[in-house]
Amino acid sequence: MSGDLVIQLGQEALMIVLIVCAPMLGLGLTVGLMVSVFQATTSIQEQTLAFIPKIIAVFVAILIFGPWMLSVMIEFFVDIFQNLPSRIG
Repeated sequence: MSGDLVIQLGQEALMIVLIVCAPMLGLGLTVGLMVSVFQATTSIQEQTLAFIPKIIAVFVAILIFGPWMLSVMIEFFVDIFQNLPSRIG
């Protein structure tokens, strides 16, 4: 296994991680921004008000996008294991 192949596999793995995490991060960012705007307009400085909605949003994103994220990861690992003999040799 050459160094170029290892770097390519690492790049593919990082890209899969970014693609899989994007829905959760995007939804958490959107909810966090909305809560921050709400806190700024109402002058409410409660810490749990900023934290709890983001947790709920991430859990909802996992419920909605979970099957898709799992299929993307399984497809990546199946591709790695199916092409393992050709990559080693």
